Amino acid sequence: MNGSSRREFAAGLLALGMRVSGQEPSRSAGEPSFVMPRKQWSPAYLELARKGELARRARALRAIYEKCRLCPRQCGVNRRKGQTGVCRSTAQAKVYSFQRRFAEERPLTGWRGSGCIFFSNCNLLCIYCQNWEINHRGDGELVSDRQLAEMLLAAQQMGCHCVDLVTPTHILPNIVSALEIAVARGFSLPLVYNCGGYEGLEAVQLLAGIIDIYLPDFKYFDGAVAAELSNGAADYPERAAEAIKEMHRQVGDLVADEDGLGLRGLIVRHLILPDNLGGTDRFVRWVAKELSPYTLVNLMGQYWPAYQANRHPSLKRRITLAEYHRAYQWAREAGLKRLYTSDWPLRREPSSGA
Repeated sequence: MNGSSRREFAAGLLALGMRVSGQEPSRSAGEPSFVMPRKQWSPAYLELARKGELARRARALRAIYEKCRLCPRQCGVNRRKGQTGVCRSTAQAKVYSFQRRFAEERPLTGWRGSGCIFFSNCNLLCIYCQNWEINHRGDGELVSDRQLAEMLLAAQQMGCHCVDLVTPTHILPNIVSALEIAVARGFSLPLVYNCGGYEGLEAVQLLAGIIDIYLPDFKYFDGAVAAELSNGAADYPERAAEAIKEMHRQVGDLVADEDGLGLRGLIVRHLILPDNLGGTDRFVRWVAKELSPYTLVNLMGQYWPAYQANRHPSLKRRITLAEYHRAYQWAREAGLKRLYTSDWPLRREPSSGA
């Protein structure tokens, strides 16, 4: 990474309360530090593997396929016999792409990128999906658990800082089985669970000690909106809230090493929708009250009318700069301390008066 890129990376991480190249971020008395020396950290799953617990978790998750309840849809189909539910997935993982990627949050991509695995299909099926070819149409190739393990190992061999598992909810048993194979061959990168937030609590509890970094969306605070925009998922607010609280219980607020690279913790994404369809004001207050004011929150201003967004009158346009600034102001008023905002095209922190 060149000098200017490294400076930009360091400045962004310091703003998130993380130490970079010996620099401690400024913080008030009593505020926690979010730095963990790399030598004090090891992936949580290594201890589970040593105890044989990783194999037990893989079996427990695999058994769920026989009457699938991995997500709140609770379809109840036997995926091991080829039956499919809302996500249209069997008991074999399907992968759209595997690549080094720099589009995620800076603590994940650093200067060598994340090893990003895009899984095909989805349990939400939003009408404005920006990856509809992957999630709705299901483009991709079926892979064995051993092939998936090879991808984990390849990411490590490429020097990636972590492995980013994108839309993993519906094929968790395959991921954990692949992890077991990869660990036996020396895999030791942080795993990032990059999901839509519509998670089954039982499945998330089985991930305790396996996932180091959770990266869920919290899309909506209104069940009627969720049902309209995400294929009838009227219980999305409740299910996302309980799952994300469990994720935070497991890993806490995000901590990073001396270079600002994420090691363990929670990052919550919230896509700001036009006309505040997602309930951003309620979302930020919930995070501050139910999780922590130090939760790293990514307020995403990248919405654009993709796929079938034109079916909804409010989704036919991008958000305005005023809407983005208002969302940021709500977050500050709620008391959130760590806001990630770099995806806004102007690449500057909104001022409260804008």
